[in-house]
Amino acid sequence: MNQRTNAIALPTTALVTGASRGLGAALGRALARRGTRVVLVARGEDELARTVASIREAGGEAHALTADVADKRAVYPLAGAAADLVGPIELLVNNASELGPVPLRLLFDTEYEELERVLAVNVLGPFRLSKAVGGAMALRRSGTILNLSSDAAVNAYARWGAYSASKAALDQLGRVLAVELAEHNVRVLSVDPGEMNTAMHRDALPDADPSSLLDPAVVAERIVALLGRDDLPLGARVELGGEGAA
Repeated sequence: MNQRTNAIALPTTALVTGASRGLGAALGRALARRGTRVVLVARGEDELARTVASIREAGGEAHALTADVADKRAVYPLAGAAADLVGPIELLVNNASELGPVPLRLLFDTEYEELERVLAVNVLGPFRLSKAVGGAMALRRSGTILNLSSDAAVNAYARWGAYSASKAALDQLGRVLAVELAEHNVRVLSVDPGEMNTAMHRDALPDADPSSLLDPAVVAERIVALLGRDDLPLGARVELGGEGAA
């Protein structure tokens, strides 16, 4: 039986947020190993610099931009600076995420300002970046916007309310953008990476067994493979742990 071959080439340039550690850093490394010129964004300057240095030492091209995606004044300068460094951005990865107050709280114990911060990072930041970067993609009629989601977007877990609401909103934002950008040949995908051994997971669930969690490097490889697929439905939400798309 003939196997289907992937028709979509990997991006030559990428902008990845939340990229100083965890999945963002792993994805930056995985893309750079395949020749993608990556711009990595995070708030932590020192950690970000170390991640970029490790990619360069391995022979990849990587650049660091220190920024807070929740800061609306930073977004358009960030998009412009990224394009100046590597050229037109072909892949935008909205990975930066805010968990909310820890230990995790019931919604009625969550302050308004805490919820505002989570929404600013997890929804408004990706929306602004998608406009800033995706607009140029639409004009070029080429590009991919990848939003990192969570099973908390589709399941109701006590004490995860702020994060859960933000990821559900991000999923729906992606679905609408996928429909609106389809005629411009811009893909919008949402990925639930599964439970990973990251600092955020440790903050949320400090008693979890690390051996039961996915390695971010493994997840990053799965995402890279996903980017090459040409058979995903419009606005797909992919659960990498269950290898399903909806």
